[in-house]
Amino acid sequence: MVFIFENREDVKIRLLVPEVTMPLWGALLIAWGLGVLASVIMLRRHRDRHPPRQK
Repeated sequence: MVFIFENREDVKIRLLVPEVTMPLWGALLIAWGLGVLASVIMLRRHRDRHPPRQK
């Protein structure tokens, strides 16, 4: 998190067609949040497909 908030300069990001200018910390925070969300979804799908074994 420190790495994310230390990067304060503006960057240009191309989202398919439009180009957006935003602070680098905002882009990194969005990417981090999407990564966490994808991990949670994958873990839930894996858990639902493979129930724990009973001994």
